Amino acid sequence: MRNSFIAPEISIIILNYKSAKLTRQCIKGVKKFQPKASYEIIVVDNNSKDGVAEMLEEKYPEVIFIGSKINRGYGAGMNLGIAKAGGEYILILNPDIVILDNSIESLYEFMKEHPDAGIAGPKLLNPDGTVQSSYFRFHTIMTPLYRRTPLGKLPWAKEHLNRFLMAENQSNGRPRTVEWILGACMMARKTALQKIGLFDERFFLYLEDTDLCRRTWENGYKVYYAADSEMVHYHMRESAKYSGLMSVLSYPTRVHIASWIKYILKYKDKQIPKIN
Repeated sequence: MRNSFIAPEISIIILNYKSAKLTRQCIKGVKKFQPKASYEIIVVDNNSKDGVAEMLEEKYPEVIFIGSKINRGYGAGMNLGIAKAGGEYILILNPDIVILDNSIESLYEFMKEHPDAGIAGPKLLNPDGTVQSSYFRFHTIMTPLYRRTPLGKLPWAKEHLNRFLMAENQSNGRPRTVEWILGACMMARKTALQKIGLFDERFFLYLEDTDLCRRTWENGYKVYYAADSEMVHYHMRESAKYSGLMSVLSYPTRVHIASWIKYILKYKDKQIPKIN
């Protein structure tokens, strides 16, 4: 943990929104399988009113707590934590991530061994131990349409989605460069973020991880899938819980659509960066 004089090597940032119990379990996992490197834990709360501040004060008083008076969204909330972070490496965690033995340490070692890495993400597992899709190719304008409508069942749409999901590689356990990784867990190099910029706060929720990884490539850094690091992710795609008209009417889907429109407008005149 951080002391008054020496900055930690890793800053672990957890964004809490009405998930105090999950945040507690996530911190418990970090403590159980803590890295050999020095670290600090920063919890940012997006005005949850779920008792997370009181829980931290009682159970983990050493954790740095940042309470926002409003729900700023994912990217803006994480930016509050990153601005406070003292570590050379920033580990961004969702509270629904379960830390496993050596998972943080191996991700940290991977970043040190790959100085060209701006961002790296671990292999994410489902609770049953199967591999979860956690890295993808960049979207085209048709990707959301194929993912959310019956058009996705058409042969060429299935081919498009398999390419987007990198289905041919998700079972491959080797580290590799990828276009973008899921923001549920990613480790970023602070010097890279200083060049790239932090999360784009125009994205309240969704696409902020895609955008950050795209800017990583655009600024001369690489994004890696560090498969030797494994964590469990209790993933639930809120925007995919409904279908048809109910999907359009659901709040998560409307937020997702809004982020998608912002993403398209931001990159409409830019080429997808070359990946190597």
